[in-house]
Amino acid sequence: MKKSTYSLFIAILLAPALLFGQSKSSNDAIPSLPIPSLPLKQTTKEASAKSAEEQPSGDEDGDMIIKVNASPKKSLYKKDDKIKYSFDVKSTYKTKQEGKLSVLINTDLGDKVYEKAYNFKVGKNGSESMDISIPPQQAGFYQIKFMLNLTDYDDTVKRIFGVDPEKIKATTISKPNNFDDFWDGSKQTLSKIAPQFKVTKDIQQSTKEKDVYLIEMRSWDNALIRGWLTLPVKRPRHIPVKYRLPGYIVTMQPTMDDDEFAVFNLNVRGNGNSKDALKYHGEYNLNHIDSRDEYIYRAVYMDCVRGMDFISAYSDFFGLDMDKVAVVGGSQGACLAIVLAGLDNRVKLVTAELPLYSDLRDAIKIGPTLYPEKKSPIWMLNNYVQKNHYFTEKKLFALWDYYDPINFAPQVKCPVLLAVSLLDELCPPRCSYAMYNQLGSKKKETWVSPDLTHEVDESYYQFQYYWIKETFVLP
Repeated sequence: MKKSTYSLFIAILLAPALLFGQSKSSNDAIPSLPIPSLPLKQTTKEASAKSAEEQPSGDEDGDMIIKVNASPKKSLYKKDDKIKYSFDVKSTYKTKQEGKLSVLINTDLGDKVYEKAYNFKVGKNGSESMDISIPPQQAGFYQIKFMLNLTDYDDTVKRIFGVDPEKIKATTISKPNNFDDFWDGSKQTLSKIAPQFKVTKDIQQSTKEKDVYLIEMRSWDNALIRGWLTLPVKRPRHIPVKYRLPGYIVTMQPTMDDDEFAVFNLNVRGNGNSKDALKYHGEYNLNHIDSRDEYIYRAVYMDCVRGMDFISAYSDFFGLDMDKVAVVGGSQGACLAIVLAGLDNRVKLVTAELPLYSDLRDAIKIGPTLYPEKKSPIWMLNNYVQKNHYFTEKKLFALWDYYDPINFAPQVKCPVLLAVSLLDELCPPRCSYAMYNQLGSKKKETWVSPDLTHEVDESYYQFQYYWIKETFVLP
């Protein structure tokens, strides 16, 4: 009897929100400082995918181990390159296995571009290898399926490869004519809300090496939001800053393992210790989705700007170096980092991993073709349209064109490091590159994890560390 094994393991970075207990703090609150005026911007791990080495089938009569490797390993090609893969099988079946290996390639939008079948057989307790060469393709990202159908064994292995990703453009970029006026007006409205900063040292979480402060401030609609500032006790007179923004409904806690930066972790409304700043039911990203002006992400984007206001207001007090402020985020946090850099030129560097919502118009189409049952934030938007016929896709895009990171990207002038995972089922690599290719930055770079889903490989973080130090010219 044939057996099906689908062994692509999914690792998701979107951590559930954690219950946050109120910490014991000293009553020695640091007085609020005045907020400087903000000039308007000119409008000009390891649960990694085991797909690199498929797990054995576990059948009592025998096992199969399949390895599929791209050449080059990054699975990125130029337009005129042949796409090459090695397909290796090791069998512990006690009988010869024979049948077909079929190769099917679709675009990430679901269009078939290539199909071919090969005779394939493996001797008992044997192994077999096949080199597969595929004709060159146009710029874009593609799903390739290796479908093995043998006497007693069936399996399908999936990969994604890219061709000339730096040439990828969004199918449609629709930036509203009043986009800049809308966001300049939002910042003006925010500037009229007194931040009422409150900074309290958290004695319980502070250590001999680290000072931890609870940060509180008033933001959009006068909501009270919070975050954590962590500083090395022994630090230079001027210390660079990492401003970390949260993933989708992720609780940000103090960062205790960074000795070279002041680290400010902001919980935007509805997250972590800012959870009570937003009352909502249902999905977070559907809050006020029928209103451009009241949509949840207008307030969230302004929360991020208010966080920059805090860093600026307390730069002298804590010795924060405003010329070296790096904004860091993954998934939704990456989206927020790009948006903030487009809104606020006090951001001097961005590292963005797997940016959620980038090029939403294409992401809405790609999700159902590659991962139809992944209930990601983009799936939630798509599902809302499908279930509420009065709220059409046209209405969704009319709203999200004001919020899509791709429309903020041209205003980003600071250096950007973008990390992309090719098997990412939440943030399609095509959409990440479409946004990346719109950035106004003179210095920008990508890091690609070819065989992972919504995560990056561990070596990225070492690269990120040195990239930030090199960009900021730190010792």
